[in-house]
Amino acid sequence: MTTPIVNIERIGTETIDVPIIGTTPLIMHRFSEKAKRQMLDTQQGKKTPKQKRDPQADYEASMHRTDDGYGFPVLGFKAATVGAARFFGKDVKMTELRQFIFMHGVPSKDRSEILVPITGEPKMREDIVRLSLASTDLRYRAEFADWAATLVVTYVTSALSRDSVLSLIDAGGMGVGVGEWRPQKSGQNGTYAIDESRKVTVHQDEEK
Repeated sequence: MTTPIVNIERIGTETIDVPIIGTTPLIMHRFSEKAKRQMLDTQQGKKTPKQKRDPQADYEASMHRTDDGYGFPVLGFKAATVGAARFFGKDVKMTELRQFIFMHGVPSKDRSEILVPITGEPKMREDIVRLSLASTDLRYRAEFADWAATLVVTYVTSALSRDSVLSLIDAGGMGVGVGEWRPQKSGQNGTYAIDESRKVTVHQDEEK
């Protein structure tokens, strides 16, 4: 008896460059090395010596940096895009989108994360943050009032159309956002939209 041959074709994908433009300021708050050391000391039962506050150092440490500029974690933009599923009803599932959409970036300056390069100039902002009912603190973070980026996105063409991917990116930018005080976290910063003044471009496959 001959066993039938199962023919499985390769999964089809397409990679596109999607230009986006910030519609509200992007606030960065990178987890600094100082904060990591303090957390480790606490977990090990060590007392961290109290240091004099340095607003400029806190501001500089809050930014995600590439070798030649600034960026923001790729995972933040993917989370916003996947999170937009909630705006399109029960047929669009976040669990499936996580497997159908992939985003690309460049290594951070310290090679600890992958970033989407961001264009724009940062400025320092000072915020009063409530830690508890009886405790507040000052935070110094970088804000990009005017910013833009290009998302490099690969998606599975048998599961999603290009227009569907663009709709998810646009909805994620509007209703989820990235960075501190974004809509997902009851804020209104870090929102963005597809930049209609620039074209969405398709990467040409080298192999067919």
